[in-house]
Amino acid sequence: MINRWFYTQLWKTAPLLIRRYLKKRAGQSPAYLDNWGERFGAPLHNPVQQPIWIHAVSVGETRAAQPLIAALRRYFADAPLLLTQMTPTGRAAAEELFPDAQCRYLPYDKPEWIEQFLSEHKPRFGVLMETEIWPNLIHGCAEQGVPLFLANARLSEKSQRGYLKIRGLVEPAMQTLSGCFAQTAADAERLHLIGASNVHVCGNTKYDITPPEGMRALAAAFQERIGKRPVVLCASTRFHKGTDEAELLLNAWRQYRGDALLVIVPRHPERFQTAFDTAVALGFKVQKRSDNGLVSPDTRVWIGDSMGELFAYYLSADVAFVGGSLVDTGCQNIIEPIACGVPTLFGPSTYNFSAACALAVEAGAAQQVQTAEEWFGAVKECLDNLQLSGRFGSRAEAFVSAHRGASERMAYEIGKMILKKEMLVSDKTPQEPNPAGQDE
Repeated sequence: MINRWFYTQLWKTAPLLIRRYLKKRAGQSPAYLDNWGERFGAPLHNPVQQPIWIHAVSVGETRAAQPLIAALRRYFADAPLLLTQMTPTGRAAAEELFPDAQCRYLPYDKPEWIEQFLSEHKPRFGVLMETEIWPNLIHGCAEQGVPLFLANARLSEKSQRGYLKIRGLVEPAMQTLSGCFAQTAADAERLHLIGASNVHVCGNTKYDITPPEGMRALAAAFQERIGKRPVVLCASTRFHKGTDEAELLLNAWRQYRGDALLVIVPRHPERFQTAFDTAVALGFKVQKRSDNGLVSPDTRVWIGDSMGELFAYYLSADVAFVGGSLVDTGCQNIIEPIACGVPTLFGPSTYNFSAACALAVEAGAAQQVQTAEEWFGAVKECLDNLQLSGRFGSRAEAFVSAHRGASERMAYEIGKMILKKEMLVSDKTPQEPNPAGQDE
């Protein structure tokens, strides 16, 4: 059985393998070589002290943290903010969304590096977004008296089975968490079975995200460049095990004969050029968002080769497909296009958003398709039937509204515990928000 001692021994050789992996990733995404030392225990110049610390591994988790951070700042208005990530795109998103925060990479889980990270920042408390389980980090927080919470937590059956195989490592760490805020009752039960205690069902903070005003202005600029043509968006397309999701969709789009514009926005920047080249090879007239020119009337495919603008693409679309779902990567965030009131489609692989996908289909706020051909048929139906698009929009608004409030519920639980611990509860007791899933 793997325990913490054995796991820690592995960290004597793991850094060598991780360095090789990062150098390989840098071949396609050079940003992986930036701020290298932060990942491997190098001291940080001028580290922020006693911050609210949020760890969000990449872009999706960073966006999901945004409404929670806003809620926490109402309870801890004077505390500085520290955000840690594991990917360059996550770091870039954090720096854009939180210009007043200190953003850095979280060091890997070697005990000496974790001890230094915690000692140099001395966080007031920490929040791990979704399911980031680093045993030495979690134990290190307990040993240094840093309250640590798992927020927006989710755990699939498959992941639960994996963690149960290393229960001797995971369970002792999970038992030290100050709180665990699950998205659903099923997530809560699975988290409890791998050792989490003090588990609360709070919902999903991604329902609390609203499109920034800057994205609305950018969407208007996109629409001006595109003209009055219908827009079919394929967002966050993925490449997985040799299959390019964008290529599947482009192949299906070859049979289209109308004037709608297909917009492809790959999930990772290293796939931007590939998507462009694939569309050209399939015979399409193609342009890129980065050329900053008007979209020609005879252009059939527009490549969204930009980061941090996904809301603007959604707001300018007439129908949206959420990627990572025709290939088996579990689906990207379906809540964002629904929150924009866009008719939303997604494929069969949904394990990252299984609850949201099932609820959205049940509410009539989204539609699941099984293949690229089925996607094309659903898109054609939406483009041919404006009433259908209108019904999607009204259902979408009701669906999102019914599930808002998770961020306030989590912030309340954290605030109650931390302020009580700091003996400031007498004049700062948080007001309890509504129970999970209920409206104001």
